Amino acid sequence: MRARYNMKTSLQFTLLAFFIGPCIANAELNDTVRVQATQTTAEQSKTCTGIGDFYWEIGDARGVRGNGSIGRRYDAHKMLHIASASKWIFGSYVAERIPDKIQPGSGVLRELEMQFGYTSLKFGSCIFASTVGDCLNKRDNGVKLDSAVGKFWYNGGHDQKLAVDLGLGNLNRAQFADELKRVLGSDIELAVGSPQPAGGFETTPESYGRFLRKILSGALHMHDFLGRYPVCTLPGNCAQAVESPVPVPWHYSLNHWVEDDQDGDGAYSSPGAFGLYPWISADHQWYGMLARQSAQQKAYVSSVMCGQKLRKAWMTGIPQT
Repeated sequence: MRARYNMKTSLQFTLLAFFIGPCIANAELNDTVRVQATQTTAEQSKTCTGIGDFYWEIGDARGVRGNGSIGRRYDAHKMLHIASASKWIFGSYVAERIPDKIQPGSGVLRELEMQFGYTSLKFGSCIFASTVGDCLNKRDNGVKLDSAVGKFWYNGGHDQKLAVDLGLGNLNRAQFADELKRVLGSDIELAVGSPQPAGGFETTPESYGRFLRKILSGALHMHDFLGRYPVCTLPGNCAQAVESPVPVPWHYSLNHWVEDDQDGDGAYSSPGAFGLYPWISADHQWYGMLARQSAQQKAYVSSVMCGQKLRKAWMTGIPQT
């Protein structure tokens, strides 16, 4: 389903929603109303119009319920470098492999919550790394800072060390991708551009959506780990937080964020530096994403801001400004 509306239709729907919005919000919303509200928001919200072309998709455990595009650059089949959106995929892989070891006090949990002292990995140092272990051994990537243990320090070194601990150190890019698909499902189109579990994966919006549906349906253990054991992330807001790319007091769970700040709705998410913003709603009913690939600094911030507007439009059936 691809949403396409002209400006006249969008304006008419916006005016209609203004008058009947409260009624819609309290009634059973159908997909047509949700899609119209979401696409109108994508086309007209000031938060979204400045970020350029993107694709959006929202669905539930059964499948895609609505999608649309701004511009022509992106659709469900566009292969993207997903940067830190890789973390949710790797975290889910770990949850499938060793769910019983993810518990309070364990090193695995601390690695998945970036509290184990591996704070020095530089993404660029591993672009040409031959294997997962080769990346960890470059420069200071594998150095553990003991004073940072027990403190949130956002860095890909935690996942890199965990991957090696799980016996993946000798895997090259293709082998690493095959191993991920072996555990998460061969129906997920996935490539490894750099052997970095925290930021080196490539996939399509269609496949990322399939991955999120597996979480929603309970086909993956991550369903039961969403938001589990959350830790404080914002420096200055708690003594345990040292370094975070998110300027608001979200919490961090197993390789994903919990959007539970004062203005948040509690959704789980894993924004990537290049602009992919995947999420699952707090009630485990919906998944969604805003998909694009941008070299602009902090592209993830603008994707999150627009994506949050799209989510609210879908939930309420009312276009967001």
